[in-house]
Amino acid sequence: MADLPDTIDYILITHNHQDHCMLETLLQLRHKTQTVIVPKNSGGELVDPSLKLILQTIGFKNVREIDVMETLEFDGGLIQGLPFLGEHGDLNILTKMAYHIRAQGQSILVAADSNNIEPQLYEHLREVLDTDILFLGMECEGAPFSWIYSPLITQPLSRKMDQSRRLDGSNYERALGIVDCLQPKQVYVYAMGQEPWLSFIMATQYTETSRPIVESNQLVKACCDRGIIAERLSNQKEIILTP
Repeated sequence: MADLPDTIDYILITHNHQDHCMLETLLQLRHKTQTVIVPKNSGGELVDPSLKLILQTIGFKNVREIDVMETLEFDGGLIQGLPFLGEHGDLNILTKMAYHIRAQGQSILVAADSNNIEPQLYEHLREVLDTDILFLGMECEGAPFSWIYSPLITQPLSRKMDQSRRLDGSNYERALGIVDCLQPKQVYVYAMGQEPWLSFIMATQYTETSRPIVESNQLVKACCDRGIIAERLSNQKEIILTP
């Protein structure tokens, strides 16, 4: 935390899975954060709790909900909510959002663990925004549905249902479909759970032959072959935006 600025203007939370919304980390940032942006919620159900209410309860003073395609402008830029498909077991969970950020003349798409299950979505997005930098998670195996949501199921869950509703993101082919559609200049694979501290909350133990590593390596190589700057991020990376 020591390398972060004294004041953080905005924290953007894409969804409430434990590798994207860790309260232990957020509590350390609470005193220096001006505004937290979260996906708009229907009011807070057991399967889909309200991030706004959670963060207000632990002491964040300014928590702002935004809806899909809603825009929040700030001096010199904007934050826009975008659709986020997949990764939640086909449950009716509204608290998930990708973000389009425009700052320093750059257009950034933070797509979290989006699964490209409907390529037409990105064709529509291409019509309304350009993308200089793409951030995309590629946990393409994903945990079984029961790993997070079994306590909320009132009947026994069949193995077929459990495995067919895995909490997965895009594989190589689907991720490359997003890249080919949006044509970003830089691509960063992130949120892969490789950081050592995540071993305490995640069940991932990657090797070089693990499918998410193999598939993300393929994407990075394909992007580099196309002349696109690409990297799979881990631990720490500083990216400087210039006008």
